[in-house]
Amino acid sequence: MTSRTTSWTLRSTPVPDSLDAEDAWLLRGSGEVATESLLDSWGNTDQALTTDEYRVWLADQRYARKTFLVAVRNDPHDAPDPARVLGVARVQMPLADNTFTAFVDVAVRPAARRGGIGRALHAAALDLVRDAGRTYVTASTDQRAEPAPGPSTLVPATGHGLVDRDQPGVRLALSQQYALEQVARYSVLDVPLDPVRLAELGTRAAAAAGPDYRTVSWEGRCPEHLVAGFAALLARMSTDDPHGDLKIEEEVWDAARVEAMQDQLERRGRQYRVTAAEHVPSRRLVAFTSFVCPTHSREYVEQDETLVLREHRGHRLGMLVKVVNLQRLATSRPEVRRVGTWNAQENAHMLAINTALGFRAAGGSGEWQRRLG
Repeated sequence: MTSRTTSWTLRSTPVPDSLDAEDAWLLRGSGEVATESLLDSWGNTDQALTTDEYRVWLADQRYARKTFLVAVRNDPHDAPDPARVLGVARVQMPLADNTFTAFVDVAVRPAARRGGIGRALHAAALDLVRDAGRTYVTASTDQRAEPAPGPSTLVPATGHGLVDRDQPGVRLALSQQYALEQVARYSVLDVPLDPVRLAELGTRAAAAAGPDYRTVSWEGRCPEHLVAGFAALLARMSTDDPHGDLKIEEEVWDAARVEAMQDQLERRGRQYRVTAAEHVPSRRLVAFTSFVCPTHSREYVEQDETLVLREHRGHRLGMLVKVVNLQRLATSRPEVRRVGTWNAQENAHMLAINTALGFRAAGGSGEWQRRLG
């Protein structure tokens, strides 16, 4: 790329075959930027990815076109030094569905901020999005705590949750004509939980569900006879899970896409643990929750997705699958101390389940969207 200032240049990051490759320093620098930005935003690196995870993620272009743009400090010798990478824009454009949109995330090393790098990366990312014919772009801004109501806060289109308009990411989003469509809450559960109390919650949920529902759990790859049903649940995440006023179409999931997702998690070294609820009369999967266990921490686990199909709500299936998955986690990963999860602020039912389990509010995000052109 040719965009330049007096001290740095924008480039596209190649996807190296390994982190030992000659050109892997750009990706290494990108990973450093992302980790520094997370540490600055959250005070920890629980939600970080390793550099090799980014490499695996970038290399898999089957269901999305993915690009890293980086701002690199100028050097007459072009030394392969990861510290020269000052900022990164991650661009993801779906290929199987939602082909009108793109997702953009910009991060800059804290020490390199306020020098125009973030704006330049964002502008270059939008150029890629426009060139691909996309008409919408979606972005997120993080906040370690939701602000109290006041003149400096913004309310999303949903009417639920707040963001602080004085935060740097929010100021950038507003200056770039994004609309705040939703606020999400990040919650953390401190574990281990009292096994007696957890069992009581599970017993009550199972009683409410009754004999028409039973749980089924797996680690890693979904059992072959359940793949079609699991794919249907993943597709419904894009329609049944609250998305505020974000323009999102139903995602297309089939056995091949489930296989691709599981394959990528394996190659990233992340353990995937799922508990689903099966409707016994129809033998159909109607609810699920999943854990993704990272490689960089033995103490943190992400509760990735939870869904109960609309037509099967009211039977406490959300609580049931979460309790079973937590019980299995306590047995298989006793060293885990924190479980983190994200929910839309308007998703009162799921937030109530989390509160009953003991999750505490620990920050959140603003979800923004802009129509291009």
